[in-house]
Amino acid sequence: MRYCSILLLLCLLNFSISAQDHPLKYSGQLSGWAQFSPDLSLEGWVGGRYIPQLDYKIPFHQERLLDFEASANIFGDMGFSPFDSITTDGKIKPYRAWARYSTKRMELRLGLQKINFGSAQMFRPLMWFDRMDPRDPLQLTDGVWGLLYRYYFQNNANVWIWGLYGNKDPKGWEVVPTSKSYPEGGGRVQLPIPHGEAAISYHFRMADVQELSAYIPVDHDDIRENRLGFDMKLDMVVGLWVEASWTHLGENLGMFTNQEMITLGTDYTFGIGNGLVLTFEQLIYANDQTAFAFDQNTNFSGLSLSYPIGVFDNLSAMIYYDWTNADVYTFLNWQKQFNNITFYLMGYWNPKTYYIPTQAGSDRFTGKGLQLMVVWNH
Repeated sequence: MRYCSILLLLCLLNFSISAQDHPLKYSGQLSGWAQFSPDLSLEGWVGGRYIPQLDYKIPFHQERLLDFEASANIFGDMGFSPFDSITTDGKIKPYRAWARYSTKRMELRLGLQKINFGSAQMFRPLMWFDRMDPRDPLQLTDGVWGLLYRYYFQNNANVWIWGLYGNKDPKGWEVVPTSKSYPEGGGRVQLPIPHGEAAISYHFRMADVQELSAYIPVDHDDIRENRLGFDMKLDMVVGLWVEASWTHLGENLGMFTNQEMITLGTDYTFGIGNGLVLTFEQLIYANDQTAFAFDQNTNFSGLSLSYPIGVFDNLSAMIYYDWTNADVYTFLNWQKQFNNITFYLMGYWNPKTYYIPTQAGSDRFTGKGLQLMVVWNH
């Protein structure tokens, strides 16, 4: 599937050289940062990233469109401890590479793309195919190789159907990788309801569970996995939402057999100054041998605050509380906008060991620190 997508994009680039009626559009995002983290062995970090992007559109009659997108993630950074040690890292990899045919109510997209949905903002049980960190101002995430079909009805109901292949590494909340020998697929139905909308989602894959042999006896290489999700959002006096996911492996693998998550959330904009936006979410996350036993669970509360200071400045904060380990995660961000250039000054104070699901083992933002980021979009 990925090679078909790349071939389509190469054909597009070759054709666009001589085309005059459908010009090729080039854009990009260049970002650089400097970070000071006194609690790390390497206290200082500097790095940069460039995401060049090519877009091409071929419009047809009756609001039909064929368009393409190709972009790369070019990344490098360096960590150092003054007069002691230094380390460097870098990579170049595809970021997006897809072709899409769309009409007024339908779209069909093939290639490396971002697929995400759901109502939650900080703790997302339906984060099945991406790993976006809500504290990341750029909201960067790897895509997945696949085919996505979406249809939108006149009453705002919509249907999604997807098929994925070639995405071996764990994505979203996945504990183990996907078997490279099998495709995976699923769908989603979203319906309007009084004061909001509700949806049911499903996904199937073959999970490669060999990595679990270090913890429990494993008799099979690949085990079928079924995933069921539900989300609902209501717009009343305050915003209210619920988002939940249940993942079940077809064989008994102890605590890894079932994974359950549920998030309850609300938000409200207070009429203070330019408007103070407050968001609160509560997450319950569990891995159990028996479904919905919640014997081994993690509980997180999240509070997000955002306040615009004039037209070009914004202050925001996120505070997470881990009820299981009695830890607090604090993140502050000041954003300053100058035309196509944006400055971010971020401060954080986190535990030295991460327990946030999907971020366990991350050490770059442990402890306390500061980061300055400059982003140029062109």
